[in-house]
Amino acid sequence: MLWLKALHIIAMVTWFAGLFYLPRLFVYHAGTRDETSLARFETMERRLFTLMCIGGAATLAAGISMLVIFPAYLSMAWLRVKLLLVGALIIYHFLCFVQMRAFAERRNSHTAAWYRLFNELPSVLLVAIVILAVVKPF
Repeated sequence: MLWLKALHIIAMVTWFAGLFYLPRLFVYHAGTRDETSLARFETMERRLFTLMCIGGAATLAAGISMLVIFPAYLSMAWLRVKLLLVGALIIYHFLCFVQMRAFAERRNSHTAAWYRLFNELPSVLLVAIVILAVVKPF
């Protein structure tokens, strides 16, 4: 179980690194106009998103594996709240994909300031998820 937990945490760190950095790339991408830079950002975003998907999938696989081994965890209120927040994180991940596609298709409609705000959501989710996993309130 401890090996699964370690894998879960390592994968989560990988996933969050992408969730923090991809929207920051969007901030810079939104302010770019020259073709060379646009192409560079699109490549960087696509590659980073691939790594994010691997980290996210590994995080979910390790987490689900722990639940399969110890299904009693699902009776704990803190874990149910954490899983709701993980669901929000998955939606955020999908929204990153939508924004990345909008940039690739040259139809981005948001400003750099909007992406700065968008970039804050995973920080809030990370704090809440870690507090729930470590403190286990309720």
